Amino acid sequence: MAQKSRTEYSLLNIATGLGGYALNTIIGLVCRMVFTRTLSAEYLGIGGLFTNILSMLSLAELGVGSAIVYALYKPLAVGDKEKIASLVKFYGQCYRMIGIAVGVIGIALMPFLNLLIEEPNIKESIYLIYGLFLFNSASSYFFSYRSSLIMAAQQNYIVTATNYAITVCQSILQIIWLLASHQYIGYLIIQCAGGFIYNIVISYIAKKKFPYIVSKEIKPLEKTERNGLVRNVRALVIWKLSGLLVNSTDNIIITFFSGLATVGLSSNYTLLSTTLNSLLNQLFNGITASVGNLNAIETNEKKLKMFNIINLANFWLFGWAAIGIFVVSSDIVHLMFGESYVLPLSIPFVIALNFYMVGMQCAVWTFKNTMGLFRPGRYLLILTAAINLACSIWLGKLWGLFGILFATAISRACTNTWYDPYAVFKFGLKEKVSVYFKKYGFYALILVFTGAICYGICSLFSFSPMVNVILKFLVCCIIPNLVFFLCFRKSEEFQYYVNLAYRFIKKLSIKHSNAS
Repeated sequence: MAQKSRTEYSLLNIATGLGGYALNTIIGLVCRMVFTRTLSAEYLGIGGLFTNILSMLSLAELGVGSAIVYALYKPLAVGDKEKIASLVKFYGQCYRMIGIAVGVIGIALMPFLNLLIEEPNIKESIYLIYGLFLFNSASSYFFSYRSSLIMAAQQNYIVTATNYAITVCQSILQIIWLLASHQYIGYLIIQCAGGFIYNIVISYIAKKKFPYIVSKEIKPLEKTERNGLVRNVRALVIWKLSGLLVNSTDNIIITFFSGLATVGLSSNYTLLSTTLNSLLNQLFNGITASVGNLNAIETNEKKLKMFNIINLANFWLFGWAAIGIFVVSSDIVHLMFGESYVLPLSIPFVIALNFYMVGMQCAVWTFKNTMGLFRPGRYLLILTAAINLACSIWLGKLWGLFGILFATAISRACTNTWYDPYAVFKFGLKEKVSVYFKKYGFYALILVFTGAICYGICSLFSFSPMVNVILKFLVCCIIPNLVFFLCFRKSEEFQYYVNLAYRFIKKLSIKHSNAS
């Protein structure tokens, strides 16, 4: 079979990701609605809390995965099977030790759960629930490392299709179980089984596609290569720790100040932003390996041009989605879960702000990780975590849930929002970062202007929840895309996408003509 181009791999990865995610999201939302109607808000809260705790335990991964995936880009680009096999073997050895470490540390934390949760309003044992979450997390390390090889080879569509097929089946079974029994433990057991089956299947696919990774004659990595990986891992552990402290402590702090029920209420809003973030990340996941291939063999001029092209799409998609989160999310929560789950407008605003700030980093992070820029700024993120924790506690006392969420935005604005682009431009692209910041400011002005128009129009609607959602959704689809089109239609980056669409349509027409 002929080797596909970077563009073809990217489009195939994106199409598979978006299609699978759309189906999975629909089934997932139905599952969520059934969940909220069959179980109390405390179950949502305890699920979010344990997920955060186990995310903290994933610090044991220490960035090994990111460092080795970066190391795989060049040998995959040049077809060096011996190096690929050596890297994957080393990767597997590391991950087996990590899985054991996560399991042992997770078990050691069990006696302290009652310090976070006092007399939860649930009938099941919190230790049994936590144990199921822990099994699901720790067991994945024994298999999932092989999926990284498939993704680094620009074949993320295989991983994505397998994941979504199993997840959709899992969600359907969970819906049936909840409707029949109203029992949470069975729901979790089905989730664990789905995760375990996925890991087994994707590991088998990796061995079939790359049989040389299970050869008995694989050479160990040379000492210099191991030392290089260790240096990158040391840098990544700082990123990992600070990232977890920024992203995984909010639910713990909310539980402390406001209780599990508030975590459950806010999770319905963050569900929407997380869903949109995951959907849009399908695009960036789909192009990551291709960008890695680009950065491994192309000139800085071509890298910069591609960065600007990706960054425009980054703004367009995340800006559009952020407006939707701010304007429509409360109506969606009202429609799906009931009026009692609706929170003040300040909550969707700050969630949209955090969503946009993180989303606008996607192009930067895609280039930063695929360029292997793990060391620059690694200590700065400790400051990010410190600011986030301090501000969350301070503002949480003053403003409650809003203050805790706003603290995350403050910590990001003070650190990685400006430093990560600086690192990419200075150390990777070898260009002045002022060009990026001018565009970032211009994009922000357009976003505020467009968001104000959408909010002003939508504030006039006062109908039933269903009608409000439909009308506001239409406004937030039409206005942002119209404004963005008028602003960027003549830009070089926009014309790239026009030409790409033209070539794609032309190619489909030729295939259709040949088939006829």
